Amino acid sequence: MLKEQTFLRIPGPTPIPPSVQQAMNRPMMGHRSSEASDLISSIKPRLRKVFGSTQDVIILTGSGTSALEAAVVNTVMPGDEVLVIVTGSFGDRFAKICEAHNVTAHRLDVEWGKSFQTEEVRSLLQKNPAIQAVFATYCETSTGVMNPIDSLSEAVNGVSEALIIVDGVSCVGAVETKMDDWKIDIMVTGSQKALMLPPGLAFIAASERAWRRIEDNPSRGFYLDLLKYRKDLQQSSTPFTPAISLLLGLDEALKLLETEGYPEVFDRHTLMKEMTRAAFRALEIPLLTSDADAAETVTSVQPDDFDADAFRKLVKSEFGLSMAGGQGHLSGQIFRIGHMGYCSPADMLQTIAMIEIGLLKIGKNIELGKGVSAAQNVYMSKEGAQ
Repeated sequence: MLKEQTFLRIPGPTPIPPSVQQAMNRPMMGHRSSEASDLISSIKPRLRKVFGSTQDVIILTGSGTSALEAAVVNTVMPGDEVLVIVTGSFGDRFAKICEAHNVTAHRLDVEWGKSFQTEEVRSLLQKNPAIQAVFATYCETSTGVMNPIDSLSEAVNGVSEALIIVDGVSCVGAVETKMDDWKIDIMVTGSQKALMLPPGLAFIAASERAWRRIEDNPSRGFYLDLLKYRKDLQQSSTPFTPAISLLLGLDEALKLLETEGYPEVFDRHTLMKEMTRAAFRALEIPLLTSDADAAETVTSVQPDDFDADAFRKLVKSEFGLSMAGGQGHLSGQIFRIGHMGYCSPADMLQTIAMIEIGLLKIGKNIELGKGVSAAQNVYMSKEGAQ
């Protein structure tokens, strides 16, 4: 193995395209300069398309969790009741943020590895009419589940006036997102996933209904006060020092997505998901999620006859291949393969080939090439349909 060669197949941070890296290496500019304003002006309308919204997208300098916290502190107040749908570790994080701000969180706990059912959401809202907001996760990174966010408003509207607030950190930019059409009130994402950037930027868009709630909230905090960001964004600026280098990278990353075309981006992620799942089915290694619940951006594998963490350690040592482990009670039981952002079907064929060798080295009895062949067949069937 080449000492400096690594293969990053975790669900974030994801690999950085060379042109994005080059863009971030441009000379620094003043964050109050006309050049910085021009940069933000160029980015603003293009981010709306990523979110599927006519609303401007607020840019925060911080991790995705900063935007999750901003979604909480700007929309609900201490003592308010909310519903948090928990399908994994990051749904649990939403609940913990609410609790840290003395917000009463009713939890809808779903078995890890499964998506939530909208009927259960509706039932809980009917039983708890004081609920002010529903927090949900679009892609639950810890399990590789894609939740039915497109139908969530159907469960909420009609029985509740609660805002619908969604963590889209691990999928927005890689999958279809129609914030306005789906009647989502707040959508959040981060830079280091499908947007192909390093960590350090977070994004948040709010509906008109959400902005009215935010305007009426006297306890929005200071750094995360979204009204400050909205006001400054109208002048193509930010209330606090932005991560200029990351904004330069974002401009280039959006160009790459636009050049490929968003429908093509979404199809690429679906194809990589199907290739990966087909490979493990061919190798007879269990997957954590069903096909119906599986995420386009991360696949969770749950081996039943070898140690998941020992396997990850082996392929990291052998090839420099990095995969993620399990979180919470799934720690040591699963490994997770990221296939989002700057990642292609060719990358997944290479990854599966390395995984097969790792399986043999850890003592798993498999036929070399069986997983690769299954993934190749998926690729060829998709190509033939085009």
